[in-house]
Amino acid sequence: MKWMRFRIRTTTAAEDIIISELSDLGLEGAQIEDHVPLTAAEKEQMFVDICPEAQPDDGSAVLSFFVEENEDGTLKLEDRVTTPDEMKAGILAVLDRLRTYSDIVGPGTVSVDETADVDWINNWKQYFHQFWIDDILAIPSWETPQIPADGRQPSLLFHIDPGTAFGTGMHETTQLCIRQIRRFLTPETQLLDVGTGSGILGILALMLGAAHVVGTDLDPCALPAVKDNLKANGVDPSRFTMLLGNLVDDPVVQDRVGYEKYDIVVANILPNVLLPLTPAAVRCMKPGAVYITSGIIDGYQDSVADAMRKAGLAVTDITDQGEWHAVTGRKPLH
Repeated sequence: MKWMRFRIRTTTAAEDIIISELSDLGLEGAQIEDHVPLTAAEKEQMFVDICPEAQPDDGSAVLSFFVEENEDGTLKLEDRVTTPDEMKAGILAVLDRLRTYSDIVGPGTVSVDETADVDWINNWKQYFHQFWIDDILAIPSWETPQIPADGRQPSLLFHIDPGTAFGTGMHETTQLCIRQIRRFLTPETQLLDVGTGSGILGILALMLGAAHVVGTDLDPCALPAVKDNLKANGVDPSRFTMLLGNLVDDPVVQDRVGYEKYDIVVANILPNVLLPLTPAAVRCMKPGAVYITSGIIDGYQDSVADAMRKAGLAVTDITDQGEWHAVTGRKPLH
């Protein structure tokens, strides 16, 4: 299936009115590209190691509309068939009409190009292949293990498919967390993974011998991702309890997670989340438990360490990989 894309260069102020006016032409579902800062709610729904650097908001915007293309090159709309030239002319006419009573349209240029139908959910798989985390070989479900020429054998084979939830283990921050978890793990370990994503940290902890894991996340996509990755690795799902919600400020989630219950709390999240999270995480920790944090780019490790100290933890060490850092703290025994 092929699609014709109509890209309109305009301003953020004109986005809504242009989208509304073009619905009369049969154009629905605009893709919006602009530099408007994210709201707090939007940032809360981002499940990445670190937010991309936002460009300054210059008021510019690009609206893209996609229309299915027939084999003969015409466009298939809900109520009629038209041509790319006719559609472009209709868009330009709408923009010209808007200019007669408003100066917010901006450039108002329209470009047209053809794009193939792409399976965006699975297309990224071509870039994700097996990799090593020290002596652990992580491998996606669509590959078979490839032992290197030197005969190196993994101590553990870990199957990981991130799906639509974040987390593969390739990122430096995840590997920093895994190394710290291995330092403190025992067969009795109760582990809390805040922002668990695809479940990589919790599932690996179980495979390495932890007793039980509780994972929390804001993203509903984490539920099937964790379930699938538990199954792929043959881990009993009863050993991993998954909860949706915000540990920072949701009393219901806090009560379900529990207090003074965990030997290890791990959070591979952004520093601006780690700071308010730390007091809530400390309440979950047993006396003597460790708090492992990562997702911390150069320049932010001291602020995370200070937040731990203010919450009553002793900072035991700060480990590094490239420009990323993990800060680990321990709760006093008394």
